[in-house]
Amino acid sequence: MENRKIKIAWYGKHFGEEPPLIGRACVSSSGEKRYGAGTIFFSSCNLCCVFCQNYQISQEKLGREYSIPELANIMIKLQNQGALNIDLVTPTLWWQFLKEAMILARGLGLTIPIVWNSNAYESLQIIRAMDGLVDIYLPDFKYMDDKLAVKYSNAPRYSKLAEEAIKEMFLQVGKLKEKNNIAQKGLIIRHLIIPSNIDNSFSVLEKIASIDKNIHLSLMSQYYPVYNANKFPEINRRLTENEIRAVEIKRMELGLENGWTQEADSGDIFLPDFRKENPISIQKTNFTTEDTEK
Repeated sequence: MENRKIKIAWYGKHFGEEPPLIGRACVSSSGEKRYGAGTIFFSSCNLCCVFCQNYQISQEKLGREYSIPELANIMIKLQNQGALNIDLVTPTLWWQFLKEAMILARGLGLTIPIVWNSNAYESLQIIRAMDGLVDIYLPDFKYMDDKLAVKYSNAPRYSKLAEEAIKEMFLQVGKLKEKNNIAQKGLIIRHLIIPSNIDNSFSVLEKIASIDKNIHLSLMSQYYPVYNANKFPEINRRLTENEIRAVEIKRMELGLENGWTQEADSGDIFLPDFRKENPISIQKTNFTTEDTEK
């Protein structure tokens, strides 16, 4: 008999996403305060990134199993707690079950946007199956250099698959749309800068600009040498200010004006421990806005 269970590592209100996904404490028309993303971290991942900060769930596969109706009820619970959206993190491997859960949750009264928070290493079949169900796509466009994709993430043909998936996402939901500074629908592309590999970042930004310069880009500098990064000397360190600045300059040169840049942090980075009951509740947002368009 097929196992109709979905493995979840953690769920709850999360405050470390981009500004329009977590908002500021605001009051709805019913008088209810809404703030934070309703985040669900799924166990396992279709990538094997040597520097994964969430390796406890992506590689060690921590978590517990839930049925599809239980997942739908979790979504409703997060909405009732005032979450601005349902943020599905590393959903790809579970896409068929998630599709059922999303449909069920909508039938139970889910009205807030659903966010597909993935690594973009996905087939068109999966993304097309989400058409009309997902409101906000939040892919991380990691590589244009496929040699790096294989070396660091065991992801052959990453650049082609990610480009195709992101184009389909953009076709479905278009440019980011906000209401009262809160994301309602659209595409946000994340890119994590990797030490010693800024040429890869340049190529990713060039590809995004070739798709549409109005796309919202979240440029991330939170890289930290964890998990198996110490096996690769060139990435076994934090980013330098010069590397971050070089990528920011490239972004400006390409005219990618919409989005955010994650603030460089000279102190210790906060790494969630998914073995704890509430590992990320204290994580804070550290993005600076790059646009004022609403």
